[in-house]
Amino acid sequence: MENIIQLKKFWYKKKVLITGHTGFKGTWLSIILIYLKSRVDGFSLKPKKHSLFNKSMISRNLRYSIYGDINDIKKLEQKIRLCKPEIIFHLAAQPLVIDSYKDPLKTFNTNIIGTANLLEIIRKIKSVKSVVVVTTDKVYKIRKNNKLYRENNQLGGYDPYSCSKVGSEMVVESYIKSFFENSNLKNRVSTARAGNVIGGGDFSKNRLIPDIIHAINSKNKLKIRNPNHIRPWQHVLDPLMGYLILAKKQYTSNIDNKEHYWNFGPNKSNFKKVIHIVKYLKKIQNFKFSIFKIKNIKETNVLKLSSIKAKKKLNWIPKLNLKQSLHQVLEWNENVKKGTSAKEMCERQFLMYLNKK
Repeated sequence: MENIIQLKKFWYKKKVLITGHTGFKGTWLSIILIYLKSRVDGFSLKPKKHSLFNKSMISRNLRYSIYGDINDIKKLEQKIRLCKPEIIFHLAAQPLVIDSYKDPLKTFNTNIIGTANLLEIIRKIKSVKSVVVVTTDKVYKIRKNNKLYRENNQLGGYDPYSCSKVGSEMVVESYIKSFFENSNLKNRVSTARAGNVIGGGDFSKNRLIPDIIHAINSKNKLKIRNPNHIRPWQHVLDPLMGYLILAKKQYTSNIDNKEHYWNFGPNKSNFKKVIHIVKYLKKIQNFKFSIFKIKNIKETNVLKLSSIKAKKKLNWIPKLNLKQSLHQVLEWNENVKKGTSAKEMCERQFLMYLNKK
């Protein structure tokens, strides 16, 4: 894994565009890249009032923070031409399973057509040298044997969110095979599959850790669904480091990558049931919870990723186990409540992460 000196040497003054920069992962990524002295631009919907983006006040450090819909291809192209990015991280998405049931068309448009819009535009933008399209660990066709999913396993998704992300993957594959293999973007465009990330500053509804933090802060009872579902939980810094390493590798070496997709999941010890996390955190910070079922919404029972490819070919490793990840979230929450700035806490935890062996 790279150290702070190596990271700063590469990312210094790199022109980077992040779509979805006002979201949870987008804000963390923006904070990291600005700390590394990159020239960061963002294109996203306006941030929610109670968001890490607003709490961190990171917009004042961006070159351009552009608010717009990824489905507005004319505005998106205009702004990309303005920014002239060298590296693009595409995170703009509708990211929640439950919301995809409430508004499936919006989910399909944003996650599939939005991705196609971006790829269509960068065909004409010569400055772009590396693109990482962030999808999800939920793109795999469910198998009953509960084995770890590898990148070459069959894709499939029955809920609108998963299906839309499979669609996004297929769009990327189509553009690679149809347009990029004989262009300056050959081997420079990939998808990154990760999910169930946790970290300080995630205020999204219907996500386990944000809901627990809200229950702790508000003294309200936590309501959880699917207590026995198993997920590959990981701290947000682990996959973000994977995205940074992948983007750099594509930029510097034009890797001969015949499979343009990468898993960035945690070690096996992080594959835990929802109820395991609830009970563990309840011992540390007392809160009440109840279990409920949502009718007509199906979610994957067991989800486990294999990240052998990224470990071998990118020299990437997940550093934080589940307990460390959970304590990082609690530490972030407590320090921000006491007055430490959200941006400073993200930077502090990023440095601690890099120094961890």
